[in-house]
Amino acid sequence: MTSKKRICEILVERNQMKPKDANQIFAIMQAGRTGKSEQELILEREFAMEKDIARAVAFKYGLPIVELEGRSLDDGLIRRVDISVLKKHRVVPVGLTNDAEPALELAMFNPMNAGAIEDVELLARMAVVPVVATATEIMNAIDKCFGTETLRTAVDQFTKERKNAIAAAEEEKGEDISSAPIVVLVNTLLEQAARQRASDIHVEALQDALRVRFRIDGVMYTKHRYSGELTSAVLARLKILSGMDISEKRKPQDGRMTHFVDGREYDIRVSVLPTSYGEKCVMRLALKKSLSRDKSKLGMNPDDMEKFDHIMSYPNGIVLVTGPTGSGKSTTLYTVLSEKNKDDVNIVTVEDPVEANIDGVNQVQVNPKADLTFASALRSILRQDPDIIMIGEIRDVETAMIAIQASITGHLVVSTVHTNSAANTVTRLLDMGVDSYLIADSVVGIIAQRLVRKLCPQCKKKRPAEEYELEFMGLDPTVPTDIWVPVGCQSCNGTGYYGRTGVYEIMEVNRELKRLINRRATAEELKQQALADGMQTLRANATKLVLAGVTSYSEILSVSYEN
Repeated sequence: MTSKKRICEILVERNQMKPKDANQIFAIMQAGRTGKSEQELILEREFAMEKDIARAVAFKYGLPIVELEGRSLDDGLIRRVDISVLKKHRVVPVGLTNDAEPALELAMFNPMNAGAIEDVELLARMAVVPVVATATEIMNAIDKCFGTETLRTAVDQFTKERKNAIAAAEEEKGEDISSAPIVVLVNTLLEQAARQRASDIHVEALQDALRVRFRIDGVMYTKHRYSGELTSAVLARLKILSGMDISEKRKPQDGRMTHFVDGREYDIRVSVLPTSYGEKCVMRLALKKSLSRDKSKLGMNPDDMEKFDHIMSYPNGIVLVTGPTGSGKSTTLYTVLSEKNKDDVNIVTVEDPVEANIDGVNQVQVNPKADLTFASALRSILRQDPDIIMIGEIRDVETAMIAIQASITGHLVVSTVHTNSAANTVTRLLDMGVDSYLIADSVVGIIAQRLVRKLCPQCKKKRPAEEYELEFMGLDPTVPTDIWVPVGCQSCNGTGYYGRTGVYEIMEVNRELKRLINRRATAEELKQQALADGMQTLRANATKLVLAGVTSYSEILSVSYEN
């Protein structure tokens, strides 16, 4: 049974989409000329979760919804349709109906795409029955069937046609090289990485090979290994895409590019470094809108969320976010900025580099060659009548002093510092040379954070916790306790984990902590006072996630630095 309601209306009724976002989609559709379906517009702007959109589509059209993650599909059935048609329409055959005259069940994100149904029926030579799935699951299923084959074909073509050529030569001549083997190879690698949720791609020149590794949920996996003959061509292509000098091979270079995968725009930071056997390229992938997510999705428990909200409600002062590289600090900062981003608030940032663009926020890119450092940019920002200032990182006493000056004169300053815990952040500022009374006067809150991998919900299993595990987590070893452990299945590619979540340690600087900071108390003294005031340590919050079955005991070890 179909519903007359629009997909936006269904999502709003289910509290899965904001009414103002739904109105924006209605306005776009009324204006016409988009060429995109309602669900594609919602997904493109990330106004709702993809699975929620798919469920709303299934409800609207009275169609079944299928989960493709972890499901084994018939390659022979998929190969009845050309890969170009499957990718163009974002559809994939998932089975046959049990009718006397079987029809092809076709997973579609947009089941009203008559052109897709017609194309598939023509190629498969049988009737099509649409079912609903998410676009990501559909494209992942196509990748599993054709991905490796596409890469191998591109490599074979390159080896055969131009063993000693660089793909850049044709581009410099202005020729169309969209179908050139190296172009296909690089595009396919970027698409695979995006669909497999990789945060980084490592392209490495070894002695006689080119190795490609993906970092997924914080862990590196080798995905492909090719002949060393491809190294110069692949690196040249990546340099061109990211605006680098392809003739320079002796110096490190940094660049940037954007790439669309399944209708989503990815911002990719590229770094090239000369190594013993050639050059190594690392690409960091980020969805344009993924950094500025809703704060409820950061992973904070209710108590920490209340503290977080209270700290961020201060009209002035410094809020510091701390943790190692890759711990999600930028996501937390961008989330804060997105929430504070209103017409009556002037937000200015100084970053190195600007990781994502936020509409309505004035973002400044550090450029040492032009003498635009964190400190010099901050001096200028103070003359720009800001309400909120975001500093990418406090690295030295000069930047710290200007940030403190800004906070004391009525601005809210948010920034990051590299330390292992909230209490250690104060001693780090003292070590930089900042006076203790200035720290006490300006800092209103410190957030230490880490990311832990989440157990795959499809295959995780319980087991009794060992005595040493309970002791490490601060639990009574005499009380039998079950914890969850990873197993590995098709859904998680055998890793046992799927996705990551944040673990936080939030220290709100109250009157007693200010007194201790003023007299240069040790990090341990600050920690003990914060604990007495109700702070939960990284280990304590990670332990809650272990007991709740969100993550495993082995993950808690990676976030617990304190003894």
